[in-house]
Formats: sequence, structure tokens, C-alpha cells
Amino acid sequence: MTTSYSADQIQVLEGLEPVRKRPGMYIGTTGPRGLHHLVYEVVDNSVDEALAGYCKQIQVDLNADGSVTVTDDGRGIPTDVHPRTGKSALETVMTVLHAGGKFGGGGYKVSGGLHGVGISVVNALSEWVEATVWRESTVFKQRFERGIPVTELVAEPNSQPRTGTSISFKPDPQIFITSGTEFDYNTLAGRVRELAYLNAGVEITFRDCRLELLKQDEPRVETYRYDGGIKEYVAYMNRDKQPIHEEIIYVQGERNNVQVEVALQWCVDAYTDYLLGFANNIRTIDGGTHLEGLKAVLTRTMNTVARKRNKLKDHDANLAGENVREGLTGVISVKVPDPEFEGQTKTKLGNTEVRGIVDSLVGEVLTEYLEFRPNVIDAILEKAIQAFNAAEAARRARELVRRKSVLESSTLPGKLKDCSSRDPAESEIFLVEGDSAGGSAQQGRDRRFQAILPLRGKILNIEKTDDAKIYKNAEIQALITALGLGIRGEEFDASQLRYHRIVLMTDADVDGAHIRTLLLTFFYRYQRQLVELGYIYIACPPLYKIERGRSHYYCYSERELTNLVRHEFPPNANYTIQRFKGLGEMMATQLWDTTMNPETRTFKQITIEDAAEADRIFTILMGDRVAPRREFIETYGPQLNLGDLDI
Repeated sequence: MTTSYSADQIQVLEGLEPVRKRPGMYIGTTGPRGLHHLVYEVVDNSVDEALAGYCKQIQVDLNADGSVTVTDDGRGIPTDVHPRTGKSALETVMTVLHAGGKFGGGGYKVSGGLHGVGISVVNALSEWVEATVWRESTVFKQRFERGIPVTELVAEPNSQPRTGTSISFKPDPQIFITSGTEFDYNTLAGRVRELAYLNAGVEITFRDCRLELLKQDEPRVETYRYDGGIKEYVAYMNRDKQPIHEEIIYVQGERNNVQVEVALQWCVDAYTDYLLGFANNIRTIDGGTHLEGLKAVLTRTMNTVARKRNKLKDHDANLAGENVREGLTGVISVKVPDPEFEGQTKTKLGNTEVRGIVDSLVGEVLTEYLEFRPNVIDAILEKAIQAFNAAEAARRARELVRRKSVLESSTLPGKLKDCSSRDPAESEIFLVEGDSAGGSAQQGRDRRFQAILPLRGKILNIEKTDDAKIYKNAEIQALITALGLGIRGEEFDASQLRYHRIVLMTDADVDGAHIRTLLLTFFYRYQRQLVELGYIYIACPPLYKIERGRSHYYCYSERELTNLVRHEFPPNANYTIQRFKGLGEMMATQLWDTTMNPETRTFKQITIEDAAEADRIFTILMGDRVAPRREFIETYGPQLNLGDLDI
């Protein structure tokens, strides 16, 4: 090993080498999320053409060879020679980072592909890319392999009077080693449908041509076009709920070149709000100034109208924001010429001017709408006042959910077996059902960074529960206090969280699955950003232990057990099978080796790919209405092969 450090040890990565060297910096991860992000980047470019008013039809194809093709009828990527690079504009945007028409050059008024690394990153992380451009009565084609052009730009006469761009690419298996390169249809369909809602009138056709995977003779084809835009999006999300007002409140306007669209509808059978924010078609999970402006104007307007209608007396306190928004489903979409996002992941909008623009535009329309519909505002205010009263009834319990300092640690739940580490980033907590499983987990854990919280029975279903009942429930109180979750309805503060890995570890049976679902419902409805930011995990304990001689094996599904016995053991082998009916049956060392040891365990991280669909599923499965749940079970129940189901 050399101790010298000189200039020849400084690496200079050229072209797209930095992307292949550190792909996570550009797409977040080389797992499934990063893989699908490649498709989003290409589709977003076509949608940007739609935002500019030049594209009406987009087609996304999942091809049989594992590649993806995205085709649009926009203007087509320019192909003339770029003055600075000396290469065609097409080759420049495909091979140079931060090259594109979205940096104020007049190509786009607004765009989602802010940083200009989208298509070049896709090129760098693909085994091959083929670009086809139709413009100026000519078809231009060029092929790239792992970011490097392998053909010159070829021009042929275009017999069709059309313009547009088609990008085909196959993800590189050298990059996506762990997740593989197979795309999930439902994940992509959710994003494609979302984009169609956000861009009224744009038609997006999504085709799955992987016939062998589909086990059918014809491609699966879905076409998304919503002339009603985000109004139809809200109607879609609320289709299994009972709305307070049938008409969806809609606001549309533009100020200082910032376009604002808002759609709102309150529902009777919901105790939380569900607001989706988008900036230039990008979902802003962490919120931002557009959502801040919307929340502020909703609170102010509702309190003003409530006092005008004498629903609040002079001596009454104002309704809080979470009271006003209870039962609300809403979408806000803003189009900003020069958006300021936090990093390439674009999870939060930072433009300060947007807050005031949203506030003024929505305030004017909402006030006028409600003044002419007294029945609507009275029903909304009645629900808000009930929420306010419930919150007041739970006020004393609120202090219990504040994060306690080390000096105040005695106020944490007595049954919590905490870890010694006070660093949330390295700490994890296992939520287990019952004291028996809790005992095994406590003995088997690594006390330095693993905490155990046993839960007694099934927690409250908060899908149909108000704040008063939530804060009075002992198990819920213990959960909130142990995790340091803060108050329901307040902005989520990750710094208050005591553990950055919250692990659901339940028995592998129907009751365990139900408890998991109740816990997921709690996290999703109480502090949704816990799920959106990836703090929630599911532990995967084994179902079977097989002993053969001095060797033993653990199997995590019926299928895994069958494959082991059929293919790994001799035909007449002697072996014994132990079925773990619950975590409490496992010895502490077994639980550590199979489920808790970071070196050998398997966790499933809970993420949200389709926000609207996730909200709908929780409403159907855990809500008050029986009919939608019965229809869901009758529709999807027969598709389940219970013999292969990993419960």
C-alpha cells in the first residue's frame, strides 16, 4: 500500500462515466425504483412537449426483449449540429450531462425534467438505446451502447407527414444486478395514468407486449385520456367514498407565468385529509410552497366563512388546519417556469413566490364558490367543528406523543425494550404481536441498535376512528410515544423520529397478516410520510425448519419448501419438517439468525408507487362501507393461489 498522494491518483471521469460509476446519485437506487425511474425520465420528456403545446399522443411499449419504447408526436429532438459540441443536438443531449432545452433557452416554458440529466442518464445506464426522430420531412436514427454512440446519425426521407421522437432502451444488467431488469406493469401504469390526469387532453397509450410473461396471445393495452384533468383524478380517488358535495371544487388560473390547478372534494366517511401536490408533473412528496399556500388559504377561508355564517362565535377559537381538512381529498398542480426543487429527486418545491400565488388564486375562487352554496359550506364546517371538538377532547393526551429526551426517557412505555443507541439513523424497532414473541425477540436482539415493542392483540382500526378515540387507546398511545411520531395532522418532522427502521414482525398466519394491515393503516393515515419516505419495513420470518442429519434449512414459503425437498434432497432422504406457527415458537437464536440479523435477514420495504391506488385500497379494505370491500374480494379473491401465498 502506497502512502504517497499525487496528481496521478486524481481520477477524472469523462462523458457519462460518472453516471455508470455512481448511478445512485442520478436515479436514487439501482433497485426496482431506480429501474422504473428510467422510464419516467423518458416519458417526462414527451410530457414536457405536451406542456409546451406540441404533443397530444404518447405511446409507451414494454417489449418482449425487455426493452421499453416511448414514442410521441412532438416536435422531435433537434438534429442540427450544436455550435459548442460540434455534434448533432440529438447526440449532444444523449451523451452530455446537463444538456437540454430546459435551462431558459426558449425551448420550453415549463418542464419537469429540470436538471437536464434525464435522457443522458438513461443512455448511460442502458445496454443499448435507439433514438428515432421525425422532423423536417426526414427520419433520423442513431444507436448507443452503454452511453457511447456506435453509429453515426443516419438520415432518411420521411414518407409520413409527421414529427416526433421515439426512444427505445434496454436497461443494463451490469447496473441493475440485484433487482434485475424486468419492469412491473402496475408500477408503470400508475405513473402513466397519473400523468394523463395531470395533463388534460393528452392521450397516453400503454402496451405490454411481453406475451410470454402475460401468458396470452395479444398485448395488454390501456389508453389513458382525461379531458377533465385533475377533477377526474379526485373523482377517481373518491369513487369508493361518500362525498359531502357531489360537485368537485375546481380552481384554475395563472399569475406571473405560474399556472395553478386545484381540485377539492370533502367526504363524509374519512377522518384524514389526502392532498397530492405536483410541480411540473413531478410528485412533491415532501410538499413545498404550493401545498403550504393551499393549506393556509383553506384554513383562513373556512374560518372567515364560519364566522360570517355564525358557526363560530366571537369568543370561539379558530378551527385548526387539520380540522378544516378532515375528510378532504385534493390535488394541486402548479406549472412553474423556473422551479426550485430540493435535489434531483425533486421531492419539495422551494419557490417562495408560488405560496402567495396559490393563496390569492384559490382564495378568490373558493370564497365565491362557497358563498353561493350554503348547504355545501355548512356540511363541511359541521365536519370541521366535530373534528375540532374531538381534537380538544384528546388535548391532554397530546403531550404524551411528544418525543422525550434522554433525561425524560422514563415516560416512554414500560413495555418498550429500548436500544442503547440514541442515533435514529442506526436504530430500529421491531413491533411484535404478544409478549411471547416479544420475549424471544428481546433475548435474540442486538441491544445496541434494536428495540422491541410488544403489542397486545390487534390495534385500533384508525381508518374509521376520530382523534379522541385514537389518543385514548393505550396501544396506540404506546406506539406513538415509543416512535416519537408527534401529533396527527402536524407537519411531519423526521428529526423527532426515534428510529429510522420501523419493522413489522408478526406471525405468518391470517391474524398476523391482519395485524400488519392494521399497523400499515395506522402509519398511512396517521403520518403518511413515514411510508412515503421509506421508514416502514416488514420482517420475513421463516415458515419451516427442515432438519436432515446434522444439517438444517429454513424455508420462507410453501414453494421454497417444495423446491428444496424435490430438487436438493435424494428421493429417499430422511428429514423432519417443523412448521413455525408463530414467532413465539422460535428460539431466540433462531429468530436472530433468520429474521433479525442484518447479515442474513430479509426485509420488505414498504413504498408507494401509485398514491391514488394506495389510498383507494386502504379505503376499501379498512373503511366502513361493506359493498366495495365485498366487490374487491369477489373480483380478486379467485386470482389468489393460497397454496403459494406468503402470508
